[in-house]
Amino acid sequence: MAFVRNLSRFIFYSFFTFCDFLLVFLVWFIVTVTIDTPEIADKSSLSKERVLRSPNFYTLENNWIKKSETGLWEIYVEGDGFERGVIEGKLNKELAEKQEIAFIEQIQVMIPSKAMINYLKFFIAFFNRNLDTYVIDEYKEEIYGESLFASDKFDFVAPKYYRMLNYHAAHDIGHALQDKNMTVGCTAFGAWGSRTDDSTLLIARNFDFYVGDKFAEDKLINFVKPKTGYKLMMISWAGMIGTVSGMNEKGLTVTLNASKSEIPTGAATPISIVAREILQYAKNIDEAYAIAQKRKTFVSESILIGSLEDNQTATIEKTPSKTELFRAPNSDYIICANHYQGETFLNDKINQENIQKSSSNYRFKHLTQLITNQPKISVADAAAMMRNKNGLDEKNIGLGNEKGLNQLIAHHSVLFKPAKLQVWVSTNPFQLGQYVCYDLNKVFAAAPALKKDVELYEKQLTIPADSFLYSQEFKKFNAYKQMRNVFKFIQKQELSYKIDDRIIANFINCNPEYFETYVLLGKYFYSQGNTNKAVEYLTIANTKEITTEQDKEEIHNLFVQYK
Repeated sequence: MAFVRNLSRFIFYSFFTFCDFLLVFLVWFIVTVTIDTPEIADKSSLSKERVLRSPNFYTLENNWIKKSETGLWEIYVEGDGFERGVIEGKLNKELAEKQEIAFIEQIQVMIPSKAMINYLKFFIAFFNRNLDTYVIDEYKEEIYGESLFASDKFDFVAPKYYRMLNYHAAHDIGHALQDKNMTVGCTAFGAWGSRTDDSTLLIARNFDFYVGDKFAEDKLINFVKPKTGYKLMMISWAGMIGTVSGMNEKGLTVTLNASKSEIPTGAATPISIVAREILQYAKNIDEAYAIAQKRKTFVSESILIGSLEDNQTATIEKTPSKTELFRAPNSDYIICANHYQGETFLNDKINQENIQKSSSNYRFKHLTQLITNQPKISVADAAAMMRNKNGLDEKNIGLGNEKGLNQLIAHHSVLFKPAKLQVWVSTNPFQLGQYVCYDLNKVFAAAPALKKDVELYEKQLTIPADSFLYSQEFKKFNAYKQMRNVFKFIQKQELSYKIDDRIIANFINCNPEYFETYVLLGKYFYSQGNTNKAVEYLTIANTKEITTEQDKEEIHNLFVQYK
């Protein structure tokens, strides 16, 4: 009996000791991950109210948001950080909620396990516990101002300011921890001098950031007149104050291209915030580089800088530990894919592995072919290059292949002509819709007095939609995506559902040159117990242009498993 009493007493005290420890841990965790909101001296902007002028057109004093007939949303804001944030939050609150819904839904598709999502939520909270210390006050205040009007629907994820701050690091975290982020393979180039049709600088880029079709529906063209720094425009989405593509009034352009990254050890400045600071406060390549050098980031990124003052482009190649400025030697163009070119990273193991195993070098070589075959590049030529769906030597590599410059997933594509402060932005879908041109001189002259819903783009400079958009081939590609989702669902759910042979034939016909078509069929037939058919389709997949070494290894492992 004494033994039982002692054991009971031991269990009793152990239980309460554990509870005390757990309580202390939770208190420590909450204190550790809590991010204080910025202290704002002047909150007068909170009293300002937006005015509905017409459907999809709101104004708030000099500021406004409206939807163009092109389908693009346009917003103009001015003021200091907090003032801009409040105005943005009030003007685009419905749009921001829609973007957040699309983002969260895609996360749930990518990670269907609620337990894993909860784990990642707490992991990210701890990992990013010092995130605010790496963001300058102006941008913290802008994010905070906008967060005051964020949706209540996602307070279960995190408090509004905290989650909006973390959304700016979402790209970085996914990139660093998964080594296969939502950015599949952005490609860009800059050309100047004898390489362009008018000798002035021309920059083109595809931003292949895919978070589902819904997320890309409402692109937002930001025109910003900050209290300090230069006026700027950038292409993004509601709730995002960072820059992924943009140009300022001095003709300096910024675009981001992800690279293979070192494993991060803690929070740092989100790369889009570094790019925004460059866009707002730099007027040439050297000033952009100086800003990039000051900021610690936790992912590897190429920042392509175009400069009217320098009449050329250069790439800031940045990792968590090193930063290098790369200028193309003895050349009148520079290409930026997803690997580094400068001497600092020439023999870097991570960079070399990226060149050898990813699709980056393939796209780099293909774009080199296109540029050298077009000695005098016009804006229309640049758009055609960004729309190119083929591979090296114009080989058909299948629609949606990551080795293509146009992977049919782009959030946006953009062309810059800094000498005229002109920018062309693609309209939906991807870069297939028309490219519409904004003249920043005209936009910033008209913006503060805009009270009527008038079109701001230069209609006579519109680049027509890609004819592929109206083709039977594009209809087949859309059908292919739907059928691909069915095959993936059957595989994930381990269903024994039998697919009709006519559907399989149609699936192949919709995208016959894409290796993934046959990999999916191989997996399907294996799941149905037909190993001979599975091996047959994997053999066909091996004859196609396979995207990465990782994909080749997967196919090899499937062969071993199936045989």
